[in-house]
Amino acid sequence: MEYRLDAKNKRLGRLASEIACILQGKKSAYYEPRLAGADKVVVENVKELAFSGNKPITRQYHWHTGYMGHLKSATLKELFEKNPGKVLRDAVGHMLPKNSLKPKRMKRLTIK
Repeated sequence: MEYRLDAKNKRLGRLASEIACILQGKKSAYYEPRLAGADKVVVENVKELAFSGNKPITRQYHWHTGYMGHLKSATLKELFEKNPGKVLRDAVGHMLPKNSLKPKRMKRLTIK
């Protein structure tokens, strides 16, 4: 089954947890924890996501390039302006179980 979700004026965390639940197959009558599931999710209007409080300014994302001294960081606001789909994809990815099914489930997420 394909789910179409509208991200307009929805909170990032609540939307990401709903998507993670669908991708795991928990909304399906044929839910099996050891299988990847078959439900697909299409998210629209990602540029109009809402954030609560001061999160766009205070939330920091960190990553390392692999070279010595190359620890990079950016705020949620900076990353969201560059690529809002990546922010949502990362949030969903962190809410899925960390096992071999995660890449298969993430392939069924489409962000427009």
